[in-house]
Amino acid sequence: MTTIQVNERGSLTLPKKLRRALGIEQGGVMVVEPAEGGLLLRPAVAYPIELYTDDRVREFDAADRALKRKLGRRSRA
Repeated sequence: MTTIQVNERGSLTLPKKLRRALGIEQGGVMVVEPAEGGLLLRPAVAYPIELYTDDRVREFDAADRALKRKLGRRSRA
């Protein structure tokens, strides 16, 4: 068993030995949820997402049109 302290910001530091044993790396994302008698802390997987603005959608549309023009020229040759 390991004892750790919560700092004034509410952060905890997991000891290096424990992080290594669990494969937790710097910048890793963790899931914390209430569990009977305490908390359950486990590694999570996070994927970055992009929210498409109207400008970004127009970029995709322009790229699609350019690709269609390029492929159209190749298929006629």
